[in-house]
Amino acid sequence: MRLLLMSDTHLPKRAKRLPDQLLAELPDADVVFHAGDWVDTATLDLLERRSRRLIGVYGNNDGPELRARLPEVAYAELGGLRFGVVHETGPAQGREARCAARFPDLDVLVFGHSHIPWDTVAPGGLRLLNPGSPTDRRRQPHCTYLTATLAGGALTDVTLRLLPRRQ
Repeated sequence: MRLLLMSDTHLPKRAKRLPDQLLAELPDADVVFHAGDWVDTATLDLLERRSRRLIGVYGNNDGPELRARLPEVAYAELGGLRFGVVHETGPAQGREARCAARFPDLDVLVFGHSHIPWDTVAPGGLRLLNPGSPTDRRRQPHCTYLTATLAGGALTDVTLRLLPRRQ
């Protein structure tokens, strides 16, 4: 199973549209995750139309229309692993322990908010993944998203995808 993970798209404020490289990944993805801060409903509509399965949540910058369509936290069991998606997890310091305590029944937690890619494992085995942002790099050298493979009950090939700088 092929996974595509993104967050913090902030359209159309941070960019006019999703990057072509990311859009080209959609047909190959069995599941697309979006960890919030969509900002516009058009991006949600696009991903709902073009994704086989979309798992998304609202973020702190998402207004009432998005909050009416998306949960604050989403859960899914995929390929024998228990996934959760949430926008905010608090400060980087202590994140693993805090998330392990908040989500004790998960195997993987996808989150956003910081625009900073993150891939760690908490005590007890919870894997925390932040794909960064494909449209707003903030203090990072590149805009980013993640891809991964889920097979045999294991998450493999977790790859941070770097996007070219916009002109």
